[in-house]
Amino acid sequence: MLIVFMFLTFSLGNSTQADSVSPEFNEDNPITVMSYNIRFDNPNDGINAWPHRKDHVAEMMGPDKYSTDIVGLQEALLHQIEELQDRLPGYNWVGVGRDDGKDQGEFSPIFYRADRFDLVATNTFWLSENPEYPGSKSWDAAITRIVTWARFTDKQTGQDVYVLNTHFDHQGQQARYESSRIIIDKIASLNPDIPVILTGDLNINERNDAYNVLSEADNLHDARYASETGHEGPTATFNDWEELREPESRIDYIFVSDGVRVLNHRILDDRYDGRFPSDHLPVISDIILE
Repeated sequence: MLIVFMFLTFSLGNSTQADSVSPEFNEDNPITVMSYNIRFDNPNDGINAWPHRKDHVAEMMGPDKYSTDIVGLQEALLHQIEELQDRLPGYNWVGVGRDDGKDQGEFSPIFYRADRFDLVATNTFWLSENPEYPGSKSWDAAITRIVTWARFTDKQTGQDVYVLNTHFDHQGQQARYESSRIIIDKIASLNPDIPVILTGDLNINERNDAYNVLSEADNLHDARYASETGHEGPTATFNDWEELREPESRIDYIFVSDGVRVLNHRILDDRYDGRFPSDHLPVISDIILE
């Protein structure tokens, strides 16, 4: 199946622009990238409901604890995004709601440090046979799914990078497989001279055919195995608020293209008062654009 993408690129007006301050970075200062499913605001989550953990999520993805530069979130509702940005004023974000391409439904937003990156272009497409049609879904997908992408310029080096962030379907295997193919097609349509980072909750483990589509692509690599220093931390990312199901529940990923050095790969299992900030653990890597 051939998916044809329309090249509409724009900067969304749904984020409050932080003041840009030109920092003094070391020449070899890496970019810290995180993928984090923060769990949608479900009032039935009791002690794990959003009001009890939003400060912890902000700390995990913010500048002070792990010094993140780019964060791909999943399951974020608009009010959650706004509350996170209130706590993270040095970050801007891009994204749209998956239900209508505006503000309804979950987002797959990309947060980025405004003092390090300029936003060049951004858009969202749907993981369906009609990727430009908001709210569309196909195959055996249970829920509408999207990819938000952005092109950034690193103010430190002048280098550009594409970042794609997604959340695959939790039920439909054909939908997950086709979603991987759509993403590979999208990456192939981008400027080949610009490196690519893919973050996401893919709802698949390494034995899944949809994982193989990504990991066996000519120009895409699982950051865990591309890491120059191996992996640190748990091998699972889904905790279901309680304990990890190792290793089958590594379903959250960072992938990189050629032209990206992965210095490390970590899964973070921080707890606050004995509780995880989300039912997923964040994945984090320090990378260098070559």
